[in-house]
Amino acid sequence: MLYTIGDLHLSLGCDKPMDIFPGWSNYLERLESNWNSKITDEDTVVLLGDHSWALRLEESYKDLEFIHSKLRGQKIFVKGNHDLWWSTMNKITRFVDENGFSSIRFLFNNAYLVDGMSLCGTRGWISENGEKPDMKVLLREAGRLEASLKEGVKLGGELIAFIHYPPIYRSEENVYLTDVLQRYGVKRCYYAHLHGGSIKGAINGVRNGIDYRLVSADGVGFDPVLIDRSSPASL
Repeated sequence: MLYTIGDLHLSLGCDKPMDIFPGWSNYLERLESNWNSKITDEDTVVLLGDHSWALRLEESYKDLEFIHSKLRGQKIFVKGNHDLWWSTMNKITRFVDENGFSSIRFLFNNAYLVDGMSLCGTRGWISENGEKPDMKVLLREAGRLEASLKEGVKLGGELIAFIHYPPIYRSEENVYLTDVLQRYGVKRCYYAHLHGGSIKGAINGVRNGIDYRLVSADGVGFDPVLIDRSSPASL
């Protein structure tokens, strides 16, 4: 079975506790309990960015070790805006291989076929607080999403998109990403990034034929969300 959740924000290797924020008390215990109560070693979980507060790859060891050894199943990582430890694909792949974190893989300009679904995605981008859009980054992320979707088409399953940043939020829309999603006929898109009060503005529902769902950890009660093999009936 396939699940997803984002924004674990682990800090086992650095001093950046999340339980100082409302709603995050005992979040590691809650996450581990919820996760292992339903996920088996045969299941796959897409982790939608902001996995670790580590600043360097070596500092992420304890956080990745926790994800690998304490949480069941196969894990596929999407990059988040706070994943400063994320280096090149060669380096991070070698790091998990050398440390025996065999349950961790990375979604970056590629795709994975799981239970008849082609898993595609990228970090994405948004302009916050009235900032001028960074066109270079927007176009780069749109290109990475398209590259991933092209690989997903080759795999032959239903295209499911996983994007760390919300492609739409309140009345705002990242048309560079949503245009790519629509051109490739994507019907389901999962995103994260939003916490606390910002969750109120999250879009959970169908917009222009795409079912968007927020799965940030505190937004889903630190409980991974099941992705059904069948498309939503409303689509």
